[in-house]
Amino acid sequence: MNEPPAQSAKSPFPDAAQRKAAREAKREAVLLAAVRMFNERGFHATSLDDVALSLGVSKPTIYHYLGNKDQVLLECVSIGLAQLQQAVEEARARPGAGIDRLRYFLERYAQVNMDDFGRCVIRTGEELLVPASAASFRAKKREIDDALRSLIDEGVADGTITAPDPRLLAFTLAGALNWPARWFDPAGPMTREEAARGMVDVLLHGFAPRS
Repeated sequence: MNEPPAQSAKSPFPDAAQRKAAREAKREAVLLAAVRMFNERGFHATSLDDVALSLGVSKPTIYHYLGNKDQVLLECVSIGLAQLQQAVEEARARPGAGIDRLRYFLERYAQVNMDDFGRCVIRTGEELLVPASAASFRAKKREIDDALRSLIDEGVADGTITAPDPRLLAFTLAGALNWPARWFDPAGPMTREEAARGMVDVLLHGFAPRS
């Protein structure tokens, strides 16, 4: 009677799932290193050699995972825009009045803009991207702006927001909450969440004493 073959030892070689996970981890590490340098130094002052050196890898490794510098920048801003779009979807799914959904979105909007990829969205002018990428970038930003307007309109419709000029309000809110992408220091005394909450409190309630 033939005996079953002995069970083989566990293979020291990664399987397909492990290889995919390792590749994604390396790609994410490259993106994070790149976006932080873009934010700190500016796109033009950052080279892929700088990014590669910070990770202890070669420049061809960067090309292997992400492509050229323009493609790296596009990926960075795309991640930031996706985070903002997720904030829109989360806000729309929340129960409550229009002002409650708007507040949630504004806080998340500010938090994203204080994080690495959101900061890159705010700090990147579309002129830094090739024309096709710039058009996509512009369209995605417009979707976020339109979503903010829609949340304001919902609050006006249910009476929880007073806005004689919803368009002006949207510009004011976005402008105020874009600026932390330049001044917020994650090593400072406030967390992103605390800073976002404080700014939104001021925007919703004002700062003049009430009679």
